[in-house]
Formats: sequence, C-alpha cells, structure tokens
Amino acid sequence: MKLLEDGSVLDGFRVLSCLHSGGMAHIYRVVYADGTPDPGFSMAMKVPRMASGDGAENIVSFEVECHILQLLGGPQVPRFVASGDLERVPYLVMEYVQGDTLDRWLDQPEPLDEATIAALGMAMAHAAHALHKQNTVHLDLKPANVLLRESGSGLQALLLDFGLSHHAHYPDLLAEQLRKAVGSPAWIAPEQVVGVRGDARSDIFAIGVMLYQLCTGHLPFGAPRTPAGLRQRLWADPVPPRKYRPALSPWLQEVVLRCLEPEAAKRYPSAAHLAFDLAHPAQVQLSARSHSTLPTPFRTHALRWLKAAGMHYQPSPIASEQISEVPIVMVALPYENATDATLYSLRQAAARSLGLRPGARLACVTVIPEGLTSTSDEARSETSVHRRYLAWLHHWAQALNYPGHQTSCHVLESGNVAQALIDYAVGNHVHVIVMGAATHGLKTQRLIATVPIKVAMAAPCTVILVKQALPFAHLGSVGGLDEGEAPG
Repeated sequence: MKLLEDGSVLDGFRVLSCLHSGGMAHIYRVVYADGTPDPGFSMAMKVPRMASGDGAENIVSFEVECHILQLLGGPQVPRFVASGDLERVPYLVMEYVQGDTLDRWLDQPEPLDEATIAALGMAMAHAAHALHKQNTVHLDLKPANVLLRESGSGLQALLLDFGLSHHAHYPDLLAEQLRKAVGSPAWIAPEQVVGVRGDARSDIFAIGVMLYQLCTGHLPFGAPRTPAGLRQRLWADPVPPRKYRPALSPWLQEVVLRCLEPEAAKRYPSAAHLAFDLAHPAQVQLSARSHSTLPTPFRTHALRWLKAAGMHYQPSPIASEQISEVPIVMVALPYENATDATLYSLRQAAARSLGLRPGARLACVTVIPEGLTSTSDEARSETSVHRRYLAWLHHWAQALNYPGHQTSCHVLESGNVAQALIDYAVGNHVHVIVMGAATHGLKTQRLIATVPIKVAMAAPCTVILVKQALPFAHLGSVGGLDEGEAPG
C-alpha cells in the first residue's frame, strides 16, 4: 500500500505525519477527524506494506498483531484503539508512546555501568512476565521493540510489535500458514529455530541476548543469515562476557549466560526469576562459568550437537501454567518474639507451598523497625544488625535448602511492616506469602487491623496465615535445629 499523505482521512482518523516507513509497515501519527472526544493519549496508525514484492508474512503478522493487541492489557503494551478491514484497507490504531528504544543505550560511546544494565534488564523482565501471565509470548524481543520510559518506580519497559507473537488460547496463524522459523536472527531462541512458538523461556533468551549486548557491545551469536547459522545456537555457547569486559562482576555474567542456555529447561524458569536475580545481585548463586573467560570445551559442544540433531517441534506449556509451576514463595518471619512453635509452623507451611516444584524459589524476609539501627553504636549499626538478622534467616532456612529450590534471605527496614511486605511482594512477583497469623483474638482484630490482616487485604497474591503449632512429639526433631528467638 502506498504512503498516506499528511492530512488525509481514513475511517475517521486524520493523518498528521509519517513516523516510520519500514520493511513490513508504515507508522503514522493520527488524531480523530470526526469530533470524537480525545482518548487521553496520543495515537499511531500502523499500515502493513502489501506491494507485489512483499512477503506473505507481512499480512499474516499484521493479522496476528491486530488480534493479540486487543487481548492484552497493562502499562507494558500500547493500548488498542481500532483496526481496519483486511478486505478493504488494513490498519491498526494504537496508543503512541514516546520514549527511547533500547538502541539508545546500546549506542552509548562508553560501556554502561552494571547498575544501569541491571535496571534495563529488570524492566524488560517485568514487561515480559506481565505478558506471559496473559498467556502471550512475544517471540520477537529485540532492542527496536523495547521502548523504555521513566515511571514512579524507575525504568519501565513497553513492548512493541506483536506481529510474531503467540497466544496460547488462539490459533497460531504464523505456524499454520508459513511453517518455518520466524523471528529476528540475532535474537531468536534455539527452540524457535525448530518451530517451537509457545515457550515463554524463548523471550528470556532474547532478553539474555540484549543483556549480553549491553555488557559487551557484541551480539553473542552474530547475525546469521542461513538456517545452518541459526541452528548453531542449539548447541553453542557465546564467548563469556568477561572475555570482552574483564571487570564485569561474576554475578552478572552468571545471569547473562543462564539466560542464553541452549536448552530452555536450563534457563530461568520465568521472567520473574530473572528479574529477582537482577534486583538482588548478592543472592545470585554462582557456578564455575561466572568467573570463566574460556570458551566451552569442544566435547561439551559435540555432545550438545548430537542431542540437537534429534531436536524437533514439541507443544509448549501454556505460559501462565508454566509460571505457576515455578512460584516465588515468600515467608515473612517476625523480627522478634518468634517462638519455636511459630518458626516450626512457618517452615512446614513454606515446605508445603514449595511442594515438588523444581525451580521454585523461597524468599525469607523479615522487617526490622527503622529505629533499630544506629550509626553511632557499632553493635547497633546498620551493617551489624542486618548481618545478624541475615544469619538468623539463613539458619532458619537450612532445613528447606534441598536440591531444585533456590533460597534467598532479605532484611527490610521500615516503620510500616505490612506495607514493606506488600511492596516486596509486588516488586518481586511473589506468588504466595506465608506468614504467622495474629495471636490475639478475633474481637481484638475487628478493632485493630493486625499486620497479617493488612497484608491479606492488600497483597497481590495468595496469603497463607499460619497458626502456631508444635506437637510435643516434634520438639526434639525440628530439622535438627534449635530454633531459638530472633536476634535482638
């Protein structure tokens, strides 16, 4: 379709200017032309290219984006406004969001500091997780499709271009009509190469590629143009980022290389887990690769090549169900007056919540009052107090540190315990909060809202309130530990 002229009107929308003319579509700034009230945000119109030389994927991906964008909500995606009839004039009108794509950060002359890289990665992971909870996998995440803007809580990513996306509950037009691997070669995940189009961990791989670029200035697998070149990522590892940037922290290399695992099952099980590690560098579990600057041994690549030779399409789990199988479970422990019965009961409830789910994460959290630390008293200094409480949390969690689950401990400081727990749960995509129930009676709780009640009322996830219970028969065998009280 030829370019629309400035000032022309299409189905009640007036074209102001052409914003972008790409290989698959033209983008225009538009406003209502018929007196329709302003929607409260700027609008853009996307019109697919349909010249004789353009591929069928242009119109197919346009159909996909029109359909999927109407199903999505939240600040991580542009708002849908209207779409045109494919038989007459195809177009898609959506919210126009101003901001810079990730390319701006990649074009910086100096290497980015690690805090900025982590913030950019967290923004992308939060956005991908919001998408996955809506049973949609983007499948074309790349710098040009990630727009970043400032929000009240820091950087926020907005994802663009859903033409290659997949929704678990609707037909996959691209898979049905094209029957070939589709995606951007530099960022496409290994499983996409063999036709898998519904695995949420494919987006984690793409985020890993962008993190690698931010850390090193290089693409981990180059920009292959042939099927053989694409298939190399089914068994190959990239050069460790520390080879290019020796001063890079081991924790960040560990995160990046885990995202880029050839097998999806070895990557982060969800984007929420990736965001968690980027937000808590000290809690990242390091392996030998975190310090390495050497390439992967030939034998390892050879074994992977043999395994990849038989790799073929397999149905993917539904994204939201995949997320629920690897929950982030938060257990809130009282910072003082924690009895053996309380600590035992909380551990039992946390163990039940983790269940037999490999990849689930346990976050042990306690909130201490703001006045508990003092810079003038060494014994009550912030470092000393936090260290004592962290040691206590690790001691409590020892019995839950079994293979398949990752445990981390966090000491928060706040004058509002309930709000601190809620903010932590929201910021880290917690699925379940386990905490002790109030010990005073129901009549009192009707008059005074306790911390557990406040959390239960405002939490964005399931809250399990645990009553104290420590049978006499178990007093001598509670995980082999003497619980004791929290440090004072």
